[in-house]
Amino acid sequence: MKPNRKSSKENTSALFNRYVWLVETIQRAGRITFEEINEKWIHSRLNYSGEDIPLRTFHNHRVAIEEMFDINIECDRRGGYVYYIENEDDIRRGGIRTWMLNAFSVGNLLNESKGVQDRILFENIPSGHQYLTPFLESIKENLTVEITYQSFERSKPTTFHIEPYCLKVFRQRWYVLARSPNYDQLRIYSLDRIQQLEITKSPFDYPDDFSPENYFHNNYGIIVDSDYDTEIVEVKVFGNQRKYFETLPLHHSQTLIAEDSDSATFQFFVQPTFDFMKELFSYGEEVEVIKPQWLRDEFAGKVKEMSEMYEGKV
Repeated sequence: MKPNRKSSKENTSALFNRYVWLVETIQRAGRITFEEINEKWIHSRLNYSGEDIPLRTFHNHRVAIEEMFDINIECDRRGGYVYYIENEDDIRRGGIRTWMLNAFSVGNLLNESKGVQDRILFENIPSGHQYLTPFLESIKENLTVEITYQSFERSKPTTFHIEPYCLKVFRQRWYVLARSPNYDQLRIYSLDRIQQLEITKSPFDYPDDFSPENYFHNNYGIIVDSDYDTEIVEVKVFGNQRKYFETLPLHHSQTLIAEDSDSATFQFFVQPTFDFMKELFSYGEEVEVIKPQWLRDEFAGKVKEMSEMYEGKV
């Protein structure tokens, strides 16, 4: 008798939802007893049967959560057998663990919001997700990948080999940073522009001293360009736009260095590449580049070009 694949998928999804629910419940409470957790579970919409959560099941979930998300749920026996997230600070710092948890949390939230799905709108995300699994496999095993790629610079797709170093998300798109043997350098490729992909049997040497986090540390977005120096950039942000910068910094190096009733000045230590300049330019008159002077001149030139383009057309 063949296993019920649909049932298996549903059971797996239900388990993921329970794991995320458990982490979120403990995280919100800070410190919580098993009895309090069980009480919340009884009233959760994920609990279709309305039954208690057995203590043994709870501990099995703890183990699974640690293995899957690297999140440790510890017990303070001296404090009255209360449970807490041991590595809370690590979770708040972000990374793939937080991304996975957030992704499942959204699914969990939607699952508890049945009946209002038509009132929850999402952005249209380009394709490319189907290549995540093979890329993760190739990264894990350090295997070369052959891709057929349609770049924006070429009229026809080309097929070539790459050595995947890491995956990165930027503006709702997945990218792979890979060494191109043809050019003997690292390049970035968008997954939604890949037409075909095949993992080869050819291994490659992943540098022991390479750190994806360090590689992108001084950059905004996905462009790393040796033609740009990492330097101090100061911008003045006007009106309510400053609040957006304060609540969602553009870069981890962002620092508030001055403010008054009308504006706030922020400092960054970045490579001011195309991605960063494009982001600043998108804010229009609400953001003024103060320094470096070459970047200020660059923006002034762009503003002049736009002004000339619209002259006599208004």
